[in-house]
Amino acid sequence: MPEASVPTAQPEPQFATMRQQAEAATLGIWVFLATEVLFFSGMLLAYTVLRHAYPEGFAEAGRETKIVIGSVNTAVLLTSSATMAWAVHAAKAGHRKLLTILLIATAALGLVFVGLKGVEYSQEYAEHLVPGLNFSLDGPHAHAIELFYFLYFALTGIHALHLSIGIVIVGIMAWRASHGAFGPTYHTPVEVTGLYWHFVDLVWIFLYPLIYLNGRSGG
Repeated sequence: MPEASVPTAQPEPQFATMRQQAEAATLGIWVFLATEVLFFSGMLLAYTVLRHAYPEGFAEAGRETKIVIGSVNTAVLLTSSATMAWAVHAAKAGHRKLLTILLIATAALGLVFVGLKGVEYSQEYAEHLVPGLNFSLDGPHAHAIELFYFLYFALTGIHALHLSIGIVIVGIMAWRASHGAFGPTYHTPVEVTGLYWHFVDLVWIFLYPLIYLNGRSGG
């Protein structure tokens, strides 16, 4: 059963109804996500072009990535997508406590991902694999491997930044949820946050095979 009732939400002055406000917010997030798709697509295209230009070097570099950490992080993000989707459902149903718990769980899983990524980066730094900072690998494919790691740090770093922003937003949503801000008649902020979170997770689903399975799957 829904918990304590939520005060009837009123639209912002520029909107006539709550429905119009919700539709505007939804349109806004989709437009924003479309620009993000274009941004990440350009970077992934650059990776793909260079991978085909230097197949041996990229394959060798891919085999050196931390596949265990990458795989665990993939499972963590998939789980966080499930908790986020459940949170949206809880918001629509008016289950305040469950919504708060699920949002906290989602943010916590995001923190686990970022923490593991930090461990991964520290290991790569210790192995002198950071281009422009301490890269010192020798061999016939050293240049290609350096290109791989440049793109690796760019792609995963920007993704981690997006995820960190998402963690902050989800945390804010959890705080608001704990104070009864959302319910069956007003849950658009949770839905919009969910769309952003799922997008960030989807980007990782593309990054994981390109980075961690490259050179391990015969590609």
